[in-house]
Amino acid sequence: MQILLVDDEIELTDPLSRILRREGYQVDIAHDGLEGSQLAVQGNYDLLILDWMLPQRTGLEICQQLRSQGDMTPVLFLTAKDTIDDRVEGLDAGADDYLVKPFELRELLARVRALLRRPPNLESSSLQRLRMDDLELDLDNQVAYRGGRTIELSEKESQLLTYLMRHPNQLLTHEQIHHYLWGDGEKPSSNVLAAQIRLLRRKVEAAHETPLIHTVYGKGYRFGALLD
Repeated sequence: MQILLVDDEIELTDPLSRILRREGYQVDIAHDGLEGSQLAVQGNYDLLILDWMLPQRTGLEICQQLRSQGDMTPVLFLTAKDTIDDRVEGLDAGADDYLVKPFELRELLARVRALLRRPPNLESSSLQRLRMDDLELDLDNQVAYRGGRTIELSEKESQLLTYLMRHPNQLLTHEQIHHYLWGDGEKPSSNVLAAQIRLLRRKVEAAHETPLIHTVYGKGYRFGALLD
């Protein structure tokens, strides 16, 4: 079982991650909301443990982003916010459980076990679809749909479109996209990425359709319909 732990308190994440690993879990750690959000989107986690108040992006915002994209990975909030209104806000954002700091370690481990025992959401088989405006992507089958037509995608095109659709209206730099598509290994030249973008545009943007992939010159790309 893979767990993502996102908390800016190193004095908490270090011992907690060691204990979770001792229990047999694989644990990744992030200390700010931006890194945590990127890992949550890119990774294949069985559970997310999120601090509410984080630098750059809150745990609440991470949870809301994932739920808006159809990602139903269980989320456990760790937070010092302990009012009823806070709990309601967290649960309404899509969290599955809520633990107030300071907490007993035994209780946290029990809640982790309980969340990981939950059966997969019955909608999970259909959650491998992303939608933006009139474009829909079927991740499992590497197929997109737009304007009543079916768009066959290569594996790399599917990966690229997935990354763009999971970060709508955000500037994604060349470096971020390279890292997502090719990891830390040898990266192809920038021309290769530009070629992938061109191929993808030809497939998902017919002449009469609203452009969705926008070049931010010298920086990267932004995905989504531009507002007037």
